[in-house]
Amino acid sequence: MNELIRRFSAKPWITVELVLASLFANLLALASPLFVIQVLNRYVSYGVDSTLATLTLGVVGAIALEYIFRKARMMLVAENMGETDEQRSIGAFGIMVTAKTSALSQFPAGRRRETLRSLDSIETAYNAANISAVLDVPFALLFLLSLALLSPTLGGVASLFIIAVFVYSVVSRRLIEAPTRQLMETAAAGNTLIATSGRAADTIRAFNGADLIMPAWRSYIRRAQTLRSSIGNSQGQSQSVSQSAQALMGVAVIAVGAMLVVAGKLDVGILIGANIMASRALGPIIKLANLSEAMTKASQALKQAQSLTTLPVENDGGTALSRYAGAIEFKDFGFSFPKTASPLFESLTLKIAPGAVLVVTGRNGCGKTTFCRLLVGLLEPTRGQLLIDGVDLRQTAPSWWRRQIMYLPQEPNFLDGSIRENLLTANPKLDEDAVNRIIREADMGRFIDESPKGLETEIVDNGDAMARGIRRRMALARAMATDGMLAIFDEPTESLDDDGCAAVFTAMKALSSRGRTMIIATSDQRILRGARLVLDLNVKPAPRIIAVPAGGEQSEERGKT
Repeated sequence: MNELIRRFSAKPWITVELVLASLFANLLALASPLFVIQVLNRYVSYGVDSTLATLTLGVVGAIALEYIFRKARMMLVAENMGETDEQRSIGAFGIMVTAKTSALSQFPAGRRRETLRSLDSIETAYNAANISAVLDVPFALLFLLSLALLSPTLGGVASLFIIAVFVYSVVSRRLIEAPTRQLMETAAAGNTLIATSGRAADTIRAFNGADLIMPAWRSYIRRAQTLRSSIGNSQGQSQSVSQSAQALMGVAVIAVGAMLVVAGKLDVGILIGANIMASRALGPIIKLANLSEAMTKASQALKQAQSLTTLPVENDGGTALSRYAGAIEFKDFGFSFPKTASPLFESLTLKIAPGAVLVVTGRNGCGKTTFCRLLVGLLEPTRGQLLIDGVDLRQTAPSWWRRQIMYLPQEPNFLDGSIRENLLTANPKLDEDAVNRIIREADMGRFIDESPKGLETEIVDNGDAMARGIRRRMALARAMATDGMLAIFDEPTESLDDDGCAAVFTAMKALSSRGRTMIIATSDQRILRGARLVLDLNVKPAPRIIAVPAGGEQSEERGKT
């Protein structure tokens, strides 16, 4: 309900119009019971046809006007209250694609998907029909007041039932809050299992992984069905109670009213009209009770969506140097993952001049990929500084910085779209000649030529279906699309055949000749043999720096050079 109040307060003038439309619609709704009273008391008693015609025309006009006001209210809600849902959905996905990866990684992937999917439940709960139904709830008092004016006794009887149904709806909503929250958490686990069944399809089959994943799926299904059953039973009971209360209220009003008629305190026409008024008063309360499940789901979805807003996002602003020369400097540089006892590396102090080459080596898991991600700005150091041309990387605009680098990740992923679109995403200013050049330099020419659609070939599933060698060639082409001053290559020759490796070596040689700074994380001995400056991450916590002058003996220093 807080969300509804927030929406109304955000647009006060629209809210005033909605309240006025609801007031007029409910005032006009009084015409029907008053029509019944007048027909039974006047026309039936005296049989004047002109009286019946006048009353009939009047009530038909009132019903038509009521419809117009309700339709206008629906249109106002639809046109002015739906923007919030659109903005929230766009904002939530915007956070997903701009949040710092270190923070996003603490948010499980299944929960992320469920959070975005659950935004639909907010839109469903706060659609035009439901908001209109809630707006009618306060005007139940209008019918109660009118009923009390006709018969205070019958007004009291109806009030008791309305209060009872309202209290029950509040209690019922409280009871389903916990299972609804648990169901959303369970759904996140189910989303993870579904994603695994597609992403690890070969692994599941090749290593009989179904024996491991199926019990988890059965557990998820049982848990989800139990929670859905609990919520469904509560909602079904709420509907049954509402329907029974409506029927019992009709019985009570007629029974008490009949005694008043016999006692001469009420006539039959007023009794029947009073019963209609009582039903109209209870109607909005029943609708509100039936919205309990939808509102509870929306409330939980809002809490999940709000948890996204706590994620730190990459800075939109920051410094953009007029020209980046390619210098890199590490000052007491270090990094450690959250909740780990020891740093991945620390106390690294090193200057890399523009056009120099640094080779980063070490065994698997020593931190080569993390080191590259720190350079790209995907992670932030937990100690020290990373300077680019003397400026702390954290002070620069991320979008600007990523146009200055050529980044080849170890496990490249792509956006669903054409090959051309993926290249232009890295550098929208690429012309056709430049696209063809980098395709040729990345040894992608044969693949493009053999593809029926060429550069318009669609990439699906983020490129997971592509051969690893082709993926790496395409990642190399995407990296070179920026033509930045700093090349960051993470295991550039991994999964490549001889032709692919030759293309990488040729590209690195060309970049070096053009004065590009290169930082290459690799275990490839062919690259290591030609290295003049090596950072050995096998040595912990301060990595070892090995400098090999041309034609001279190597020198070593821990963490500094």
